[in-house]
Amino acid sequence: MSAIRIFIADDHPVVRQGLRRIVEAGQGMAFAGEASDASALLKALDATPADVVLLDVSMPGGLFLETLQQLRAKYASVRVLVLSVHPEDQWAVRALRAGASGYLTKDHSPDQLLEAIRRVYRGGKYVSPTLAEHLAGQLDGGGQRAPHEGLSDREFEVMRRLGSGLTVSQIATELAISAKTVSTYRARIFEKMAVESNADLVKYAARHGLIG
Repeated sequence: MSAIRIFIADDHPVVRQGLRRIVEAGQGMAFAGEASDASALLKALDATPADVVLLDVSMPGGLFLETLQQLRAKYASVRVLVLSVHPEDQWAVRALRAGASGYLTKDHSPDQLLEAIRRVYRGGKYVSPTLAEHLAGQLDGGGQRAPHEGLSDREFEVMRRLGSGLTVSQIATELAISAKTVSTYRARIFEKMAVESNADLVKYAARHGLIG
């Protein structure tokens, strides 16, 4: 049986090095390659066969969800396991909808990471018991959704940046869209989240840990 080929995508060299050591120590696994930004990841996979990509959420070179969607569209056989410092209630559901096979926060143990890799490689999904309960609650209509969960993916990206204190023009530059478009998104966000100012969004983002 051939080894599971793992590609690591994270912008922190220390994290990449640590993940590589875990992978190389895992039985039946092999390190396939690494990338420090989204564009480099997509280019590298053209020449680097991989079975599973460990994908960080906060990486330069492209928006996370769009990068994930592009990766899944171009490399349909490659499984994606998202690794993040962000709590599951921020990104996990959106990541799974965009094509990820699993979501794991970086405070999990190496054994849990290896278990997650094996599960997604076999075609399964990997979610924590907490996330599984959250997803079940959404399916049966139980539980109350936080206001930011009702935003579209692009609205969510804009909201996080507004919550970080960026201006409309700064967000427009970062997302490569017009300031007018950003303003339109902002108006929708204000309406959906029932807030009246950027200051309200900053407070909300800080309270829910949506920045950083």
